[in-house]
Amino acid sequence: MGAYLQPRDLDEALRHLAQGPLTVAAGCTDLFPATERQRLAGDVLDISGLAGLRGVSRHADGWRIGAGTTWSEVIAADLPAGFDMLKAAAREVGSVQIQNAGTLGGNLCNASPAADGVPPLLALGASVELVSASGARVLPLEEFLIGPRRTARRAQELLSAVLVPEAAGASTFRKLGARRYLVISIAMVAARLVLREGRIERAWVAVGACSPVARRLGALEARLVGMGAAEVAGLEPGFLEGVLSPIADVRGSAEYRLGAAEELVRRSVGELMEGRA
Repeated sequence: MGAYLQPRDLDEALRHLAQGPLTVAAGCTDLFPATERQRLAGDVLDISGLAGLRGVSRHADGWRIGAGTTWSEVIAADLPAGFDMLKAAAREVGSVQIQNAGTLGGNLCNASPAADGVPPLLALGASVELVSASGARVLPLEEFLIGPRRTARRAQELLSAVLVPEAAGASTFRKLGARRYLVISIAMVAARLVLREGRIERAWVAVGACSPVARRLGALEARLVGMGAAEVAGLEPGFLEGVLSPIADVRGSAEYRLGAAEELVRRSVGELMEGRA
């Protein structure tokens, strides 16, 4: 390992980044397992001590979650029901020890197709704030995640916060794995609904682990509007064919993943409509 840098504040961190590429370290729950050597290569920028990157706050136009906020802090935060799916996903991120160390920003920057935090944030309409020594920019989460293990973050930038607009409605998160806990997803669904007189007025649905990046399903959301519980339960087999592109691996075939995602959508939306989520 080269130099180990521990900036005192965000400005110092950005000055270091402006001078050349660095490995950014926070909770390290993804970084260390992905390192195939005994040491991290090159110079390391440890941002875990930057208090300005942590915390959940309410603003006039929505919510701001610092990129250094841990999953345990997300679980403990006082948030409306629209965030219930994010809290449920946070409880699925490894063990309690991992939840205490792993960060929201790290989960996004790792850009795994099976990252638990991504579908709920997509269904919340989240954007990410990226900062550098030359300024800041905001990207919708869909534009930030550009492929497996690939993001739109530039080498001189830090992901500083996740920005979420008003989160109306109730929400839920469902994950299918080979066992109940400590498992990589076969498929997962985050859903959020606003209901009126027993029918769907607005819907937000996102699926993870079934495409190169998790996807928000805009066409399905539009189709769900106006549906009642019976119509949701009756969604035909194959309604997500051509929308998702699951792979086959040791955890399941592409066909199994697709069918699982469809069933998770039916159950998630149905439970929200019945008030059981």
